[in-house]
Amino acid sequence: MNKQKVERFDMKAHRALKNYYSSVVWRRLVWSVLVQPLLRTLIPRHLYSVRNAVFRLFGAKIGEGVRIYSTVEVFYPWNLQIDDSVTIGWGVRLYTLAKVHIGEGSLISQGVHICAGTHDYSKASRPLVLEPISIGKRCWIAADAFVGPGIQVGDDSIVGARSVVVKRVDPRAVVAGNPARPIRDLKIE
Repeated sequence: MNKQKVERFDMKAHRALKNYYSSVVWRRLVWSVLVQPLLRTLIPRHLYSVRNAVFRLFGAKIGEGVRIYSTVEVFYPWNLQIDDSVTIGWGVRLYTLAKVHIGEGSLISQGVHICAGTHDYSKASRPLVLEPISIGKRCWIAADAFVGPGIQVGDDSIVGARSVVVKRVDPRAVVAGNPARPIRDLKIE
């Protein structure tokens, strides 16, 4: 097995890191404590346009005909770009520490976790690492899948249910498993 030098974890150094600017902390606080709970409880499920307008107020770029269900969690809406005709299902977690772009006509099924942040485990302080995610056009990310930091999912691809995507997904590929592996290529008519 390939051995990598890793420093012993230092909790004190980790807690001393300044991962977020104070302006971001305040925006995040307003978003998570005031706005996001209201999106879940006060705006009925089918009022997608109202929910989209609130996301836009907080800096998200949301296309036309987008359906974001009320139980979707978005960490930083200002790092989110969703193109036209996208559906994001129940209980999806968009951990948008870095930019997350979801292409036109894509479907993100219930329980999916899209995670644009991690930590550098080789350093004692475990500093935050931000890596953008791009999901192409007409993709389907099936139920409970995980898409990790820095991943690109090519156009017309399918990520199987409960898959863990830690490598790039080629266009028109079907991937599944943990870690996700190619199963077949799609022939698009």
